[in-house]
Amino acid sequence: MLAPSRSNLYIGLLCIVFAALLIFIWIPLDTDSGIVEKVRGRFAIGDALAPTIAACFILVGGGLLVAFERNGPNQSSLRRSHVLFMGKLFAVTVLSLLVMRFAGPLCAEIANLFRTDPIEYRLLRATAGWKHIGFSLGGILMVAGIIAIVERGFSLRGLLTAVLAVLAMIAMFDLPFEDLLLPPNGDV
Repeated sequence: MLAPSRSNLYIGLLCIVFAALLIFIWIPLDTDSGIVEKVRGRFAIGDALAPTIAACFILVGGGLLVAFERNGPNQSSLRRSHVLFMGKLFAVTVLSLLVMRFAGPLCAEIANLFRTDPIEYRLLRATAGWKHIGFSLGGILMVAGIIAIVERGFSLRGLLTAVLAVLAMIAMFDLPFEDLLLPPNGDV
């Protein structure tokens, strides 16, 4: 009789370690304020709130895998195809984040080739149109890329879904808030 697969245990432990690294190392080093900060006698959302909540969801998911699914009878063992799938997802995510980070400044540099007075992207990052370049291109690449990996092929429907998802995120996060900078404009 074969020994039961321990893949859920390994994935759960990996999620717990990753979440702990996020919560205790990366987020405190990357954000200027805490989870909540007091501004003029009022409490305001800090820079660390959203990433900390996301890391907590990863931590809870990893904990649930370790606690309840580590000896699940229907789990498959980790194979090369599973690792390749995760590698493809990781590659698409990293490429999308790079596009998101550098597309806006690159467009500003390209615009400078046709202008007599140069523009600086840092000064334009809160301007409509300019602030959406990186977020839109990187977001569409990420969503369409992940859909293409899952469906094992590119589709027009996946691209349309990606465009609509990015437009919905812009409508929910950018339009209602006057002083919110879409990622990655806060770092540029």
